[in-house]
Amino acid sequence: MNNKELLRKLPKIDELLKEEIVLAELNHTLRPIVVEALRESINKFRNDIISEVISDFSNKDILRHFLYLIQKKNSSKFKKVINATGVIIHTNLGRSLLSQKAVESVKVSAENYNNLEYNLETGERGSRYSHIEELVRKVTGAEAAMVVNNNAAAVMLVLNTLCRNKEAIVSRGQLVEIGGSFRIPDVMNFSGAKLVEVGTTNRTHLYDYENNINENTGALLKVHTSNFKIIGFTEEVNLEELVQLGKKYNIPVIEDIGSGVLVDFSKYGLSYEPTVQDSIKKGVDIVTFSGDKMLGGPQAGVIAGKKVYIDKIKKNQLTRALRIDKMTLAALEATFKYYLDEEEAVKNIPTLYMMLSSKEEHKKRAQNLRDKLQKVAKDLEIKISLDYSMVGGGSMPAEKIETYVLKLKSSRISTKDLEEKLRKNFIPIITRIYNDEVYLDLRTILDKDFHIIVEAFNNIFLLEM
Repeated sequence: MNNKELLRKLPKIDELLKEEIVLAELNHTLRPIVVEALRESINKFRNDIISEVISDFSNKDILRHFLYLIQKKNSSKFKKVINATGVIIHTNLGRSLLSQKAVESVKVSAENYNNLEYNLETGERGSRYSHIEELVRKVTGAEAAMVVNNNAAAVMLVLNTLCRNKEAIVSRGQLVEIGGSFRIPDVMNFSGAKLVEVGTTNRTHLYDYENNINENTGALLKVHTSNFKIIGFTEEVNLEELVQLGKKYNIPVIEDIGSGVLVDFSKYGLSYEPTVQDSIKKGVDIVTFSGDKMLGGPQAGVIAGKKVYIDKIKKNQLTRALRIDKMTLAALEATFKYYLDEEEAVKNIPTLYMMLSSKEEHKKRAQNLRDKLQKVAKDLEIKISLDYSMVGGGSMPAEKIETYVLKLKSSRISTKDLEEKLRKNFIPIITRIYNDEVYLDLRTILDKDFHIIVEAFNNIFLLEM
C-alpha cells in the first residue's frame, strides 16, 4: 500500500469506541481519557505513515498502543520507586518510610471524619495539637510542644514569635544551608529577626555571644550542623554554657537540632548524635526538629520546650498558615507512640531498622536476591560485596554503615543502559553506578520488592535476546 491508501485506512475514533477492548476500558477509565488515548494512538500511526516508518498496520496495532497509553495515563506521576541506592533518608525519594501503624492511622484519618479539632469530652471546639502534645512531652521530657508542617517552618515560627524586630545571636559556623538553597540566614530574615553573627567559621567562644548581648537581644540560637562537619582547629560553645548565659541575661536559648534524634545511636555502634531529650535536660528553652529524618515519621516540624514560650508560639497568627493536616498528625502520633518503648521503635520504624539492622542480615538477603536474579538473567555477572550505606537527609554525613550490595555487570548491556532501563521500569528502580558496575544496596531494598526487581531484570534481558 502507498501512503495515501494507508492514511485512508486509519479508523475513526467512533469506530474504535465500539471495540471490545475499548468498551472494557470504559468501565474503569474516564471517557475523556479513553478518547484522548485513542486520538493519540491514531495520530502516532498517522505520523509513522507520513514518515514512512511503517508499511502496513491493523486496528489491533492501534489498540495495542492505545492500551499502552491508557496504562501510562492511569498511572500517577507521583509514584512508587525502589530505593537501591543505600541512602536511607533519601530526600529526592521521599525521605523516611512510615511504619505500618503510621500508614494504617493515615488511612483511617483520610477515609473517615475524625476529631481533628473537636473535644469529645466537652463537645466543643478543640485543638489539633492536643492529639500529639502529650506524647511529645512524654518522649522528650519537655513541658509543652506543638507541630507545624516542617522544621524550617518551626524555626521561622519560633524566631518570629520570640525575636521579631529583635536580634538573634548565632555562631557564624552554624549558618547552614538546609537543602534546596534554603539557608538559615534567609529563614531568620523572613521571620523578622535580625541575624547577629558571632565568632568565626571554625571557632566560636562564649564571650563572642556575651559581648553581643544588648537590650534588643531576643534569643541565643544554636543550630546543629547535622549536614556537615568541620574538623581540625575548631571550638564551639557547648549547650550547658549557652543555657547558663541565657539564664544570666534572661534570654531564651533556641536550639535547631534538625534531624530529630530520639535514640542514642552510640549504644548501637554508630556515632553519637545529640538527642532531643538531652537538649531538654540541659535546659534549652525551645528545641525544633524534623519529623521525617532520623525520627522516621512524616514531614513535620516539632517544637518542644518551656510552656511559657510554647504558649506564645501557639498564639502567633502564622501558626495557622504553617499547621499540619489530619493525615500528618495521624502518622506522627503513631510514630511517636513507638518511642515510648525504644526496642519497639528500633524494630518497627523503618528508618531506625535500616540504620541499626546487622550487616549479616543483609548479606543473607543479598544472597537470596542474587539467586533469584541469576535464574532470569543468565548473562548477568553478579557479585556480593561488603560496602557502605549512608544515613542521608542531611544527617550524620560522616557516618558509614556497613552493608552488603549486589554488583551487576552484563556483557550484552552497558552499565549505563542497565541503570537507565531499571530507572525507567514501570516501577522505577533507583540504583548507583561505581567502577562501571550497577550497585543494589540491600539495606534500603524491602523484601516485598524483590519480585519487582526480578521481573524488571527478566523483562530487560528478554528484550535484549
